[in-house]
Amino acid sequence: MLRVSYTDLLATLVRVLLKIGFDNERAARCAQLFAESSRDGVYSHGLNRFPLFVSMAQSGIVDIHAQPELVSSSGALERWDGRVGVGNLNAYHCMDRAIALARLHGVGCVALANTNHWMRGGTYGWQAAEAGVIAICWTNTCPNLPPWGARQPRVGNNPLVIAVPRSDGHVVLDMAMSQFSYGTLAAYRMRGELLPVEGGFDTEGQLTRVPGAIEASKRPLPIGYWKGSGLALMLDLVAGTLSGGWTTYQIAPEPARETRLSQIFVAFDAQRLEPANRRSRSCRRSHSTLPAPTKLGGRAGAISR
Repeated sequence: MLRVSYTDLLATLVRVLLKIGFDNERAARCAQLFAESSRDGVYSHGLNRFPLFVSMAQSGIVDIHAQPELVSSSGALERWDGRVGVGNLNAYHCMDRAIALARLHGVGCVALANTNHWMRGGTYGWQAAEAGVIAICWTNTCPNLPPWGARQPRVGNNPLVIAVPRSDGHVVLDMAMSQFSYGTLAAYRMRGELLPVEGGFDTEGQLTRVPGAIEASKRPLPIGYWKGSGLALMLDLVAGTLSGGWTTYQIAPEPARETRLSQIFVAFDAQRLEPANRRSRSCRRSHSTLPAPTKLGGRAGAISR
């Protein structure tokens, strides 16, 4: 495997984004989010995904100049329109808003419609944990997962992220509703490796560990079989209902045209519930004062797709 430094990767991604029309600030943040995913070992949603993102930006599916817009608010709940803008920038903004609402109300929920692929979902879990709040967030996707017992993809793999901050290393769960996300299938295929366990069906309907066979059949295995299929459906319904946006059946089935997704970002400020004499011993809220998590293969406590 060719190895490059994080600094070189980041600088290269920034140059590409500037070349296709990003302004300096948004190019720096967008490139950082891509580069950090690869740095942490999630290549499927870092550098490996970057060429497709650039292609979608050049074709106009992703509007690189669009800024998310507040649609409505009611106490701790806000609804935003992503205006088909850059998915990771929209998601980063909305998690930041959820954190701010949690500071004010104890809990904050931001529902985002009309956005694009958020890339590594765990990014927004780390964002929340490093701010000292518990977070739950998820997104719907294009139809790429058959309901249990069916052959045709009708639901999405709808990644789910849960993050818990700790002073000695945060714990972040980032998982798809399929046994392996499509990005992970592609990563195994490109390395010429079999999956560690059966991850879906081939075109003959047989369970297989061959990633390319699952990509060809478009029949990845839901986590927990029928339970994962049901959870995928419910996450989709909640995201579409709260955001006022599209659900999976309305989204184009091809990854190269996947857009207008619906996403949910929830943050809980647990420190508001602690007795005053314990708050000084809990995780600090400031990003700058949080202890750096111990590295463990990627990031401390990371559980990734």
